Amino acid sequence: MPFINVKTSAKLSEQLKLEIENRLTNSISLLPGKTSNYFMCAVEDNLSMMFHGDKSSMAFVEVKIFGKSTRAAYTDLAAAICDIMEDVAGVATDCCYVKFEEVENWGFNKGLF
Repeated sequence: MPFINVKTSAKLSEQLKLEIENRLTNSISLLPGKTSNYFMCAVEDNLSMMFHGDKSSMAFVEVKIFGKSTRAAYTDLAAAICDIMEDVAGVATDCCYVKFEEVENWGFNKGLF
């Protein structure tokens, strides 16, 4: 059950949000054993964000997965996410931050995975 939550200061049309969602869906397979079957994502745009006094276009992306993955796979996915945000939202790769979280217990359909 991967979940990616994108928060960005960039203002995005619904079409651009959908493009980000579709590209994230395709990129989740960079993590071994993860597919789009249970993939969920959210894109929040036009947020007031600041980093180190700078309000340039930026993004903070949280990736939560059930279980564990490898550092190499996380590196590949981080690169893909940064490319997506640059290509679609115009967020420079050095203004895109990606946080990974491995979740041990994930509830679904009245139970746990």
